[in-house]
Amino acid sequence: MKRLIIAALGFASLINLQPVAAQQAPVKEKVTLLHGSHRTGKRTDAAMEKWRGHGLGQFIHWGLYAIPGGAWNGKQYNGAAEWIRSWNGIPKSTYDSLNYSFNPTAFDAKSWAKTAKQMGAKYVTFTTKHHDGFCLWPSKYTKYTVANSPYKKDIVKAVVDAYDQEGIDVILYFSVMDWNHPDWRYDIKSKEDSIAFERFKKFTRNQLIELLTNYPTVKGLWFDGTWDTSWVKQAAFADELETEMRKLRPGLIIGSRFRADENGKRHFDSNGVLMGDYEQGWERKIPSRIEDVHGNDWDCVMTVPENQWGYNAAWNGHIKTGLELIEMTARCVSLGGNFVLNFGPKGDGSIRQEELKLAAEIGDWMKINQQAIYNCGYAGYDKQDWGYFSKKTGTDKIYMLVFNVPVSGALRIKTPAKTVIKKASLLADATETFTPEQISGDEYFLHLKKGTHPQPFVIVLETAPGQQSNGVKYEKAKI
Repeated sequence: MKRLIIAALGFASLINLQPVAAQQAPVKEKVTLLHGSHRTGKRTDAAMEKWRGHGLGQFIHWGLYAIPGGAWNGKQYNGAAEWIRSWNGIPKSTYDSLNYSFNPTAFDAKSWAKTAKQMGAKYVTFTTKHHDGFCLWPSKYTKYTVANSPYKKDIVKAVVDAYDQEGIDVILYFSVMDWNHPDWRYDIKSKEDSIAFERFKKFTRNQLIELLTNYPTVKGLWFDGTWDTSWVKQAAFADELETEMRKLRPGLIIGSRFRADENGKRHFDSNGVLMGDYEQGWERKIPSRIEDVHGNDWDCVMTVPENQWGYNAAWNGHIKTGLELIEMTARCVSLGGNFVLNFGPKGDGSIRQEELKLAAEIGDWMKINQQAIYNCGYAGYDKQDWGYFSKKTGTDKIYMLVFNVPVSGALRIKTPAKTVIKKASLLADATETFTPEQISGDEYFLHLKKGTHPQPFVIVLETAPGQQSNGVKYEKAKI
């Protein structure tokens, strides 16, 4: 009897536990928002479709911080060079007076643009004003501009014109945080702070409208310095300003950093919906899997050293190689994003030789394999250890971007359901073809000739809908 009671209790416990185990997490109730995201899903207009297909971009961090180059009075600043004004090792007034020394005689916007073109970049993001507040255009709303430097000329215009001429789209970087402006506040804790910040908001709005008016060909704005409490509290103002900018420039592309919702949520609003046109959260990091991007557009901005954006005379830590950067480009595109490589020109306006060399290495690879990068995205294939898949938008064409050839020389492919491989060939030489060895209904091997591919390469798969055979079929590779 005792055993029966125990057994019955155990059975009852299992019955009671089953509904709990099967129970799903409660659905979060949607929050009513005035200043959250105003759109769900991706933009489908021509401007955004073009941005989405760029694949590879360039970032340029340049300003007064390039003059000290990460050091002051012989002491190295242990941080990103463009943040050196925030360091106690340099007096703020001393840094602010660097505008009287800004005379980049080696600056050549056309040369910069040609370097970007050679690399294969389809767009550039350029710093019009970083956190130090120094403006590389002659803004009417502050004296702290290039117009009051020895150089005097409008650098933003020179950059926009040069990149436009090369057919490269321009995105303007703009820091809301402004260390030089007397009305900037990290937080608003008093009536005086509130009054000052109202003036700062007007100043910010004026500068942004000025940029969009002065440079009508720019395609978007890339915002920074928007994380401090003072700006996070400005949900209504920032939302209204965003609406005004979009009305002034239809098709304008704005990332997820610009504003918060009324609950202080940034990038994603209180309902988890992306604010802005693409996610800017992938700074110096790349998603691991497609689920990480939640169906949103995104780009990754990457430095060559681990964390140096503006020019630093001493590159510290790991310096990425050309092959690493090419692989990062492929990885980003395979997950539906763009890869944006940063350059930090010197105080005289020249780009360091190491960066020029990297640009050339990337460009050499892109000349041969660009079809697998431009207007490509997530392919829906299971990732394999040899590299990445990308898919040409609007087609059934699949690219295999191979970076790690197995010792066996056999590249495994697992196709989505009801997808068959019609043809496989080398992108660099279409006469080099491969006959897939089918090892199961949806798995194949492509066999490579050993030692023939010292550099990363691309194989093009022509696919089509169809029924896959369950039988194992072997055919010798045609090489």
